[in-house]
Parts: sequence; structure tokens; C-alpha cells
Amino acid sequence: MTDALDPSIRLTGDRTAVVAVVGDVDLHTASELRTRAQAVVDQGAPHLVLDMEQVDFVDSTGLTTLIVLLQAAQAAGGSLRVARIPERLVRMVTITGVSQLIPMYDTVDEALAALTTEVTADGAGPSE
Repeated sequence: MTDALDPSIRLTGDRTAVVAVVGDVDLHTASELRTRAQAVVDQGAPHLVLDMEQVDFVDSTGLTTLIVLLQAAQAAGGSLRVARIPERLVRMVTITGVSQLIPMYDTVDEALAALTTEVTADGAGPSE
């Protein structure tokens, strides 16, 4: 497990951001992810896609962080999606029920396309 987490953030529209997470999301690092993602939401991009391709490990604190980010995004009128979750982590998010709360996608592009389709149907959301 690592003691540092440095998620990179890429805005893809005026209300959407992709957060690329690298390393472990655990007791020691989850607060950094929560702080950085919350800042993006607070700055007006409440639709988040977490790119988890380079995540090695997630503990219960990390799973809780995903749920907290979902709630924060929804409170701001947005949403949370997870993309490219490693196969070794799929079982954990399925067993814990997190995958029932947060939509999971094979690619970032699929997550963004689903988001665009959903918000277009709603009449509100990100503009590309």
C-alpha cells in the first residue's frame, strides 16, 4: 500500500471531469481523492468519471470514499461513474453492492457517452 495518491483531473466539459486515480485507495490515501474530487465538484463540475485503470488496491475506506463522492456529486446535481476498474477489483465492488450504486464502464469514453446520453434526456447536464 502507498501513502501518496495523486489523482490527475481532466475537464471534459463545463460540468464534467475525468479523475484518473493511480495507486491504492485506502485508509492512507482516500482522503486525498475525496478532497481533490470534491474540489472539482465545488468548482462546478459535478459529473465525475473515475478512471480506475491504474488502481492497485481498494480497502473499505476506499469503497466508502466512492459512495461519499457519489453523494457529493448528486447533491450538486451531478453523478459519479467508474471506468476501467481492474478485474481484480470487480469482485469486491460487486460483492459489496457498490456496483449497484455506481455505474461501471469498460472505458472512459463509454462512461462519458452514457453520461451525455443521460443528461441530454434529462435536459440538463454537461456540455461538450
